[in-house]
Amino acid sequence: MTDLSATEARSPAQLVTQWLLRNHIWVFLVLTMVVFSFSSPYFLTLNNLGNILTQGAFIGILAIGMTMVMIDGEIDLSVGAILALASALAIGLQDHMGVWPAVLLGLLSGTALGFLNGTLVALSGMHSFIVTLGGLIGIRGLVFVYSGENALMVPDFSYTEIPELYLGPVSLTAMIFFALAFLFQWVLSSTRHGRETYAVGDNIEAAHDAGINVKRHKIINFTICGTLAAVCGILLSMRLGTAEPNAGKIWELWTIIAVVLGGTRLQGGYGSIWMTIGGVLTLAVLRNGLRLLNTPNYVELMVMGAVLILALALDKLLNSREGT
Repeated sequence: MTDLSATEARSPAQLVTQWLLRNHIWVFLVLTMVVFSFSSPYFLTLNNLGNILTQGAFIGILAIGMTMVMIDGEIDLSVGAILALASALAIGLQDHMGVWPAVLLGLLSGTALGFLNGTLVALSGMHSFIVTLGGLIGIRGLVFVYSGENALMVPDFSYTEIPELYLGPVSLTAMIFFALAFLFQWVLSSTRHGRETYAVGDNIEAAHDAGINVKRHKIINFTICGTLAAVCGILLSMRLGTAEPNAGKIWELWTIIAVVLGGTRLQGGYGSIWMTIGGVLTLAVLRNGLRLLNTPNYVELMVMGAVLILALALDKLLNSREGT
């Protein structure tokens, strides 16, 4: 009764403020687009907007898997290294087994490493930060060993023509990103696995008492995350026609920034793929706009750091408001 009367007593200004805080990422996205449209005559061109979608799609595919893991209250720092390994296998094995078997093996490598991460987290009791940090270092080292510390070139450049399919300004890579985003938003909002994801992240003890197999659940989400990292690596290898040992380096940080920008909480239990899309697009717009203005790389890093701090501050503000 008290909660109902408190809700009814809120003024229109308070309701608008609450809506803006909950949908802050879309407000921020619109503001950044307005600023860059006035700052550069090239920003709002159809070609550049298509480039933003394509550039954002790579981080976006990683961010979908990361969102699933972070809603669980976990984190995966190994996605950039898994991306690099899948990319290297997809190109390096083509001479030995053909294009599509090599691509399939690259994809399965991500699935296997995601499963391994999830199993170690679930069965060892170690925090996922430590487990996946070890994975980041170990898998990246494996990529350097496999590639001989050199970039691997695709033997047949028809491989690079695959992602050149466009629907207007929207590339195949961007279309795959949005298709995966809608699929996993449906999983979160309309399936038992999605409901259990929120339950595990919100209160792991209560989820266990409710009959949820928490260990199996976390393994599944880490496996999804690893698989999507491999998908990203394969698409990147198709677009570039090469696999660099350092491919995807620090992309795990960009991914976490995008997911946190979208409002997914680091402690778990709250978030959505829909909002993650907003975080991904905002990050892509910021990076693209700063580069159009010929901003030095270190300034870009400073801006991204400031954006992450802002996102964390908004997250804390929302938490404190809900607690009152």
